[in-house]
Amino acid sequence: MFLVTGATGGLGRRIVRSLRERQMPVRAFVRLTSRYSELEHRGAEIFIGDLQQDKDIEKACRGVQYIISAHGGEGNAQALGYRANIELIDRAKEAGVQHFVFISVLGVDRGYEDAPSFKAKREVEKYLIASGLNYTILRPSGFASNLLPLAEQFRETGIYLLIGDRQSRTSIVSTDDLAQIAVGSVSVEGAKNQILSVGGPDVLQRQDIPRIFGRIFNTEPIIINPPLFVLDGFRSALGLVNPKASKALGTFRTLLDNEFFCTPQEVENLETIFGMKMESLESFLRRYLGV
Repeated sequence: MFLVTGATGGLGRRIVRSLRERQMPVRAFVRLTSRYSELEHRGAEIFIGDLQQDKDIEKACRGVQYIISAHGGEGNAQALGYRANIELIDRAKEAGVQHFVFISVLGVDRGYEDAPSFKAKREVEKYLIASGLNYTILRPSGFASNLLPLAEQFRETGIYLLIGDRQSRTSIVSTDDLAQIAVGSVSVEGAKNQILSVGGPDVLQRQDIPRIFGRIFNTEPIIINPPLFVLDGFRSALGLVNPKASKALGTFRTLLDNEFFCTPQEVENLETIFGMKMESLESFLRRYLGV
């Protein structure tokens, strides 16, 4: 039995789908207010709970052999990004879980003090490594699925908002590839007790993304490129009325102000370990956009 947290998210949904395609039993940890009917139709066991409730985590871990922690913590890094994962690890040890896969983030070890989600994930990484559990820590760059709404907006308007440095590099990973890697991590020997950077096969500049959109839709992109200090000004103003929301923007600013890409050697290492070929961003987008 696999337990997947964040099962209705862009990544979690694909992890559940991949497991069910392999006829593996899956317990999908979901919130009552989330859309989980697709997971149920695929044959996943639905566990309705709250990751901020320790008793729910304890119940969800009963009879589980593998855990894939794929939930985000952007809304509450303390409770969801950190505390819920620590509780999951503790309950996994009690339940005799054979392997724990943790979805972290590329650059988590760089010490970004202004990014609560990064700090939470780094502390969870350290706790997991020290736990004695068999683990795989995956550090992906940006998810390709997160660009689908932006691509649909571009289809309608031809406009792309790019805040900050156009030439900042990234290697956005196919979310389907990441799901396959997460599932494979529990059985592939080369992934056992490893920290793996996960990115797409191409190192792109951020300005390449609207150009890819333009090729897909045969439209010359209109790129609106405000400098990063515009976000800083908004964040400062927001801090006067909502300090908590202002702090939450720290992770977003960190993502805009830094480069997150895998080297060709890291991508080649992934492909060797998992016996797969990583999909390009353009290929992923064309598949989902139907063009």
